[in-house]
Amino acid sequence: MRVAFFGTPEFAVPSLEALLAVGHDVVLVVTQPDHGEGHLHRTPRPPAVKRAAESAGLRIAQPDRPRGEALLTLMRDLQVDLGVVVAYGHLLRPELLAIPRLGFVNVHASLLPRWRGAAPIHWAILSGDRETGVAIMRVEAGLDTGGVWHSQRIPIADSDTTGALFTRLATLGAHALIEALPAIAAGTEPVPQAESEATLAPKISRDLARVHWDEPAERVSCRLRAMDPRPGAWSTLAGHELKLFEPTVVTVTPAAPGTILVADHELVVACKRDALRIGSLQPAGKRRMEARDWIRGSGPVPGIPFE
Repeated sequence: MRVAFFGTPEFAVPSLEALLAVGHDVVLVVTQPDHGEGHLHRTPRPPAVKRAAESAGLRIAQPDRPRGEALLTLMRDLQVDLGVVVAYGHLLRPELLAIPRLGFVNVHASLLPRWRGAAPIHWAILSGDRETGVAIMRVEAGLDTGGVWHSQRIPIADSDTTGALFTRLATLGAHALIEALPAIAAGTEPVPQAESEATLAPKISRDLARVHWDEPAERVSCRLRAMDPRPGAWSTLAGHELKLFEPTVVTVTPAAPGTILVADHELVVACKRDALRIGSLQPAGKRRMEARDWIRGSGPVPGIPFE
């Protein structure tokens, strides 16, 4: 098939590589523009998908947004059979969706209809889900509302972070996409989603990443793992912000939420029920470090709790 691939971050690269590996003709790769990095964002860096596409010698387009006559004309001229979207970052308009002969499909990192939206991996961990997966769905004008051709499931472990699941689901999504393509090519209709079971996974806000020590330790652990590596779950100590990572639930004698129970070779903080051992943290403006190294350096202020 002649495929137009729409994707941007590292998550999308395995799907692009899988399409090429099984012999599909990827005639166009559409990705977001290069973005600045470093001091004052002066150094532009290409998205991961662009780097992969350049390595494969593919044609690349980087519109600010996927609209306008130039992109529509290009898609028509290339006689695209199928559009594939993997974490592209923009919604596609109906006039674009109508161009490929077989329409557009999306590799979505959740078990639809659960967790429609921009941050399905974060929300699955944050909500304490015991499993997640990928869904190969038809792209429609609505937000992740299209029917599903194929899905695959994996468990979520107590230690899983968004970063860890991101890597596993990227690979799983690539396999699921290739498995679904014969049915898609044959014109098989996808299975409609159950609207009554739909949940939303909007973008992660700063407020959502804030730690609430008055929650049980299991819930606080979910928040820390959901925000790892980005944006990082945060709390304040003596007026200073800290991002906290690598939580382990420990059973302790009850104490006021946010109380630092141990701060010599390890950092243990009380929650509403039980406590968390914090494996690593990141003070504002500094690198991520082991909690024991922070304790030996700055360290907590005796008697002052996390807020």
